[in-house]
Amino acid sequence: MHFSRTTIVTISLLLLSSCGGGGGSSVSTAPAPSGDTPTEPVISVAQAHRFLRQASFGPTPAEVDNVRNIGFEAWIDQQLLQTPSLQLPYMDDLAEPENNREGQTNRLDAWFRNALTGEDQLRQRVAFALSQIMVVSDQSSLFNFPNGLADYYDELTLHAFGNYQELLKAVTLTPAMGLYLSMLGNQKPDKAMNIRPDENYAREVMQLFSIGLVMLNEDGSTILDQDNQPVPTYDQSIIEGFAHVFTGWTFYGSESFNQPSYIFRLPMVAFQDFHDGGEKRLLNEVVLPAGQTAVDDLDAALENIASHANVPAFISRQLIQRLVSANPSAAYIGRVAAVFIDDGYGTRGNLSAVVKAILLDPEARAEPADANSGKLTEPLLRLTAVWRAFDASAANNRYLFAYPEFSFSQAPLRADSVFNFFRPDFAPPGEISKLGLVSPEMQITNETTSVTVNNYLALAIFLQHSAVVEKDEATIYIDIESELALVDQPQALINQVADKLLGGNISEQLRSETASMMAHWDTQAGKVVEAIHMIATSPEFAVLR
Repeated sequence: MHFSRTTIVTISLLLLSSCGGGGGSSVSTAPAPSGDTPTEPVISVAQAHRFLRQASFGPTPAEVDNVRNIGFEAWIDQQLLQTPSLQLPYMDDLAEPENNREGQTNRLDAWFRNALTGEDQLRQRVAFALSQIMVVSDQSSLFNFPNGLADYYDELTLHAFGNYQELLKAVTLTPAMGLYLSMLGNQKPDKAMNIRPDENYAREVMQLFSIGLVMLNEDGSTILDQDNQPVPTYDQSIIEGFAHVFTGWTFYGSESFNQPSYIFRLPMVAFQDFHDGGEKRLLNEVVLPAGQTAVDDLDAALENIASHANVPAFISRQLIQRLVSANPSAAYIGRVAAVFIDDGYGTRGNLSAVVKAILLDPEARAEPADANSGKLTEPLLRLTAVWRAFDASAANNRYLFAYPEFSFSQAPLRADSVFNFFRPDFAPPGEISKLGLVSPEMQITNETTSVTVNNYLALAIFLQHSAVVEKDEATIYIDIESELALVDQPQALINQVADKLLGGNISEQLRSETASMMAHWDTQAGKVVEAIHMIATSPEFAVLR
């Protein structure tokens, strides 16, 4: 078995090197015909491809053509109308036991199915982004409840284009979140029993899901006090206030508060006797009056969070980072945050308008200004992009990949902690940090993970393709038949692979290296998969510019 090379990319090179290839990413305008009649902007293959790298789990030739034909905004509008692809119905069809550890493989099967074949690509991509902001993980007691995790992910999917406050409520009341951050079963104080309300969810819903630790301007910059220090968003008394709000909730259908039903498919319900009915101090000097129900307290508390001035910039910046750029400008954040505040129709928190603003912003659509633009592609998204580009599938019509984290250092709803696989402000030591930049994905990118990612890509390309004679029905194979038809035309073959993976933006250096490595092969399939491997493991593919 011949492997062309193991690509070990240095951390600084992955983000900061120019990806070459010419072509650019700005929307060009065709020359006006005689009479100076204005023309519509012409979207190139490269521009459509870059857009789909941001807005989907990977471009396909058909989707590139669709974007070029109807335009960026029309494509987004088309996506907003697609029926949501959900995980739990698919898992139900498999007729597996409701709660079992082995079901996590089925959950990942459902995730890959939707990511690779779902017509609602934008919704799926936004749901994945939200899953890394509002984190739950099977690296906890939830490992025993794959259906509960599927239900949680489905809530993110259903609310991905909805209202932020409604999303926050749905997330708060999912049993998966309740169990993960110990709101489920949280009860009012009882000094005699040494019971105090659990503060876990109260902390994380503010720090990670909504407002962050310090006050922000609308453009995401930090507000400083008279001593030039960041102004905190909350103190311990506010954490305690929210902890008391989040008391009295457990599984729907429970016989009593202390006899849980373990029904994960329906939102948690309140047992009023276990809810603290006292006053509660919240954000912005709001005090909830005593005597309210658990439901009234929860609704008021979530509205208090969702209306906080930090939310637009805090959420907008992280969505930009997950979709477009690790280091969006303050102006970019400010423009998107303004849409979060008011979608143009007086509505706050309209996520569909926010996502559209992110993807259509001049900073997202313009040619990258410098070598610091863009972001390192998440490892798992490199795999989905290859699989979508080459229409990967298995004979059994499933996507069985039990432990993606072993190779890619991430898997859906499998972060090591509530802080996700990486933090939005992570900056690796060295050049990136010195430039005052961040690169969240670098937190799981090092010499070891660069090898494991590329090794799996090599396996998925060299050994799992349509020209393999003896196939296993459960193995996922890429389709290389159209590339095999070009094997006697090396440059045409390279062009086609570069179109599928890079939107045609391939540097002359990578083109030359690819042709050289292809020449070492005696078989037609070998030449094809070498071309795919060279480009799929290149810095030009790893960095989204």
